[in-house]
Amino acid sequence: MTNRPAVIFDFDGTVALGDGPLRAYARAVEELGGVTGIEQALAVPAPELLDGYDVIRAAAEDLGVDADVLSAAYLASRAVLGTAEAAIFAPAGLAEFLRAAGEAGVLRILATNAPDVRIAEALESLGIEGGFDRIVTSVGKPAGLDALLDDLAAEGVTDVLSIGDIWRNDLAPVHRRGGRTALIGEFADESAAPDHRAPTLPELWDDLRSWLPASAPSTSSH
Repeated sequence: MTNRPAVIFDFDGTVALGDGPLRAYARAVEELGGVTGIEQALAVPAPELLDGYDVIRAAAEDLGVDADVLSAAYLASRAVLGTAEAAIFAPAGLAEFLRAAGEAGVLRILATNAPDVRIAEALESLGIEGGFDRIVTSVGKPAGLDALLDDLAAEGVTDVLSIGDIWRNDLAPVHRRGGRTALIGEFADESAAPDHRAPTLPELWDDLRSWLPASAPSTSSH
């Protein structure tokens, strides 16, 4: 048992930025589904949808693309994650924050609904290989995040900070248990009640550093 604090990062849209994976998914849907216009749908504001992946799903379903094709297209897009076909980049200051968190004894967790396809390679391309103590894929958020929190609680971890771009998936389960939450991005959710919120993660580094144990060294996004 331990009282070690834990920080949980989402992957897509939080650690891995850029529309490369989304556009790869859209192109795969068009190719496998025999439709057009999916990639263009990403340019149309859709505040009622969760994220870009939800935008692609809705646009594809409107054109009659079924779930099996969407699944195959998604896996095809993940197979090129972090390559020129699905380029990504990390938020400025992420590597420094992860390093400071590790040196302060914080358990660093990457928790994603994505499958374990090129995650390690993607982290290497982002310059943060070795930045996480645990990588949990195919989590099945939000219910799967509750299960992860149950596991952490069984280990004695009760002080949790969760960082993500979808309130109900990445943050709401942590909020319900009294943990700290940081919501980033532009997608609106009227139910969201995060402790910290900003369009981009670097805008929150000062707030998030304040959560780290006092022994953590200073970090900078520059």
